[in-house]
Amino acid sequence: MNLESNKTSVAKSTKYVFDFLTHLENFEQLMPEGTQKFEVDGDSFLFALKGMPEIRLVLKEKVEFSSIILGAASSKLPFTLSANIHEISENESEVQLFFNGDFNPMMAMMVKKPLGKFIDTLTENLSKI
Repeated sequence: MNLESNKTSVAKSTKYVFDFLTHLENFEQLMPEGTQKFEVDGDSFLFALKGMPEIRLVLKEKVEFSSIILGAASSKLPFTLSANIHEISENESEVQLFFNGDFNPMMAMMVKKPLGKFIDTLTENLSKI
């Protein structure tokens, strides 16, 4: 299952956005309202949203100033969440999030709408940093 957010403009340089996203504690600012748990542990963070199980994301890969890939810590639900960062100008960037998960069709049907909303919220909050 693949989902992608709309592209969003951020009034910050690509370096700023990249640094912001690689400091995982900053993801707490991007989370939806009602996040019930958020904990950073080294190169990973754990979060829980109302009505959903806890999810741990691990920083898997980063390409300086252009992309960051987070992956699920559990192999039970394998997925990645990627952020692609493009420079518009010296002080403006464009960011787009991509979700790629390997779910069975039933699971994909159940999680598609909440995940889409979650990714949209992250993107919307990213535009406000």
